[in-house]
Amino acid sequence: MFLICTESAVAVPTDDAPQPDRTMLASLVAAGLVDDPSEATFEPLTGGVSSDIWKVTTSRQVFCVKRALAQLKVEAEWLAPVERNRFEVAWYEIAGSIVPGTAPEVLFHDDTAMLCAMTYLDPACHRLWKSELRDGHADTDFAAEVGRRLAAIHAATAGSVEVAARFPRDDIFHAIRLEPYLEATATRHPDLRRALFGLSERTAATRLAMIHGDVSPKNILVGPDGPVFLDAECACIGDPAFDLAFCANHLLLKSLWNPAARDGFNASFTALARTYLAGITWEPAADLEARAASLLAGLFLARVDGKSPVEYVTNEADRERVRRCARPLVINPASTLDAVLAAWNEDLDR
Repeated sequence: MFLICTESAVAVPTDDAPQPDRTMLASLVAAGLVDDPSEATFEPLTGGVSSDIWKVTTSRQVFCVKRALAQLKVEAEWLAPVERNRFEVAWYEIAGSIVPGTAPEVLFHDDTAMLCAMTYLDPACHRLWKSELRDGHADTDFAAEVGRRLAAIHAATAGSVEVAARFPRDDIFHAIRLEPYLEATATRHPDLRRALFGLSERTAATRLAMIHGDVSPKNILVGPDGPVFLDAECACIGDPAFDLAFCANHLLLKSLWNPAARDGFNASFTALARTYLAGITWEPAADLEARAASLLAGLFLARVDGKSPVEYVTNEADRERVRRCARPLVINPASTLDAVLAAWNEDLDR
């Protein structure tokens, strides 16, 4: 349900514990999720850079509330429209109707404050995929299921006029994905400017299905019934190849984080790609794979030289290793994901 709230007289707890601001509290009271803020417990949740997120505990339930930030929590200036919260809600609702359990349930959305409340997923039975990979637990069946669910969502929304109507904007995707990743990377690699901007422009112009836009292991939970996708703030009508490439990129980079688990990461990369490609119904699989492979090279480079570098690649020698692999693939794109994987492993074996 959609609610519009105004700042009203809301009792704000006076102890020293961190609290949401009055706007968020007013919204939660108007929604009927919180009766008296002084009797609720608010716990700030960390892990993302784009939103203010709280775990809220009342006598009746536990849930999360999330509000988009205009300036992302990074060192560089990185501004993005807060209306992305509206499209995150749309992705959850649509994806959840296609593959039940694949997204948290939305409890309410405040279209004025640009915040939403959703079910709280207990970490005891919803482990973070990123943490699993960090610890070397590379489950190929789980990676394959990520690919299967992504393909199912893309297939069900491809060409849908009704779905497209819920995503009328594409500037947000440019602001929080194409510009900070592909275009910003061109400032560090001016000789690749034409190629990187070409990837950005092609991706922006390819509007085929509803995409998540941030399919990263940090946004995927290992739930009791399979993958649960979070943080769909980049959702739009776009190129499904971006979701595939964005996720595959992380499986390449994890070999720098936990080299001992490299074989498992490689197997997960292959399982993700092959299962996803087998589910393509809206275009020739080879066409999408070629776009994904070329995007993967640009995104790979972006995670060391864009506005949002991965936090675990801190060694300059490792950053240079990524550049050494990615740059030739940006200049002369591969047509298959297997070719990108092979190039990365060849470099790691040097």
